Amino acid sequence: MAAVKSVFVCSDCGGQSAKWLGRCPQCGAWNSLIETVAAAAPRAGVRTGTGATSTRHAALAPASTVQSLRTVPAKTQPHLPTGIAELDRVLGGGLVAGSVVLIGGDPGIGKSTLLLQVLAHLSTPGATAMQHAAASAHAPALGPSHEAGGQREKVLYVSGEESAAQVALRAQRLGLKDNDVRLMAEIQLERIIDALGAEQPDVCVIDSIQTVYTEMLTSAPGSVAQVRECAAQLTRMAKSGGTCIVLVGHVTKEGALAGPRVLEHMVDTVLYFEGDTHSSYRLIRAIKNRFGAVNELGVFAMTERGLKGVSNPSALFLSHHGAPVAGSCVLATLEGTRPLLVEVQALADTAAAPSPRRLSVGLEPARLAMLLAVLHRHAGIACGDQDVFVNAVGGVRITEPAADLAVLLAIQSSLKNRPLPRGLLAFGEVGLAGEIRPAPRGQERLREAAKLGFSAAIIPAANAPKNAGSRFEGLALHPVHRIDEALDIVRSLQG
Repeated sequence: MAAVKSVFVCSDCGGQSAKWLGRCPQCGAWNSLIETVAAAAPRAGVRTGTGATSTRHAALAPASTVQSLRTVPAKTQPHLPTGIAELDRVLGGGLVAGSVVLIGGDPGIGKSTLLLQVLAHLSTPGATAMQHAAASAHAPALGPSHEAGGQREKVLYVSGEESAAQVALRAQRLGLKDNDVRLMAEIQLERIIDALGAEQPDVCVIDSIQTVYTEMLTSAPGSVAQVRECAAQLTRMAKSGGTCIVLVGHVTKEGALAGPRVLEHMVDTVLYFEGDTHSSYRLIRAIKNRFGAVNELGVFAMTERGLKGVSNPSALFLSHHGAPVAGSCVLATLEGTRPLLVEVQALADTAAAPSPRRLSVGLEPARLAMLLAVLHRHAGIACGDQDVFVNAVGGVRITEPAADLAVLLAIQSSLKNRPLPRGLLAFGEVGLAGEIRPAPRGQERLREAAKLGFSAAIIPAANAPKNAGSRFEGLALHPVHRIDEALDIVRSLQG
């Protein structure tokens, strides 16, 4: 009997090494090599499923010829609405035929619940049908889903973590039993591909990709080799057959998707669930999207009937204080194409240790120390003996530098223990020279603030309206060039 051969595979890039190394020789990641059993080469013509004999490249699309780019017709991909407006916003309008979507998040955050809701909506008679503009080769796979009695999509839910009875219990709990969702509890890739060929669904959910394995590899399900190979085969199946495949992925303790990074490059769209599982609110962010805007944000509320979209997310991220409090400032930020108003809170307290702490939650930690130095140098406000804590309310994560001005105003309010005026908001990037730089799409931020009843806004001078007709009813604008000008305006408004 031949001895079992082991190799060490990088969990970040999938590179292999014959021995363990502290650093991956391919991508340079530290402590990422994991020991696994070497994959045996598949035998040609081996029967790998219940259907026809297949080989390693059975799911590949037909070979394509070389052609000139100007002769290729540019076709807009139609979107299929999922029935949940917030999810459609993140996806760029809905699901696309032949695309592959990867969605990840912490356990119990609502991935399976949301996808079951989507499939139930698509399979219900009367749901909006996909406007298929696929090639004629895809038509046989997409045609049977449109029934005469009402347009609906043919969907398939493949569960690798739960039994069919457990999925049925969840559907009953969510009130989704009256639908035509096709269900399959299976983790072997070859049987899943056979089912996709027999059912020819428009949308298929694989829950989850870490549980699926192929007989062509000897490694365990969830290993780097298995995840990479199974995802590649399912991607080929989606591109050649026109089925939209949604993959559910596990996340690591750092919050990143588990498995090789090539998994994210392979798919068309990558979505992340964010938020605290102890809270009833969930956030979905698009990290990659070939059919829509990236960094788009969808806000959901977890209810007894599943996830429901929040129509006015700005109200979720704003404060509910009975009276103005010190250390709080409202920021007008952008999440994808949507303007959001978020409360930024700061707390400055006397440091108990020789080295003051600088901690931020929801904002870039490295930027906080730089902003405190600018506040000292160009505004004369020192925080050298203060612990400074900054937080973005509601669990939202803000990455744009336009939050700088609101952060500094909140810190100054906490230091002086004087609340900012009610109805005041701010945005703008702060440079090292103390200047206030403009933020993109400032008009949309101000329009959102005026709609919610804010009365004053401290903004970069470059974002001030150029013409007299661009006024915002009830919103007084205070353009500033430098940080000290912004602080002077705050003092004058405070009286």
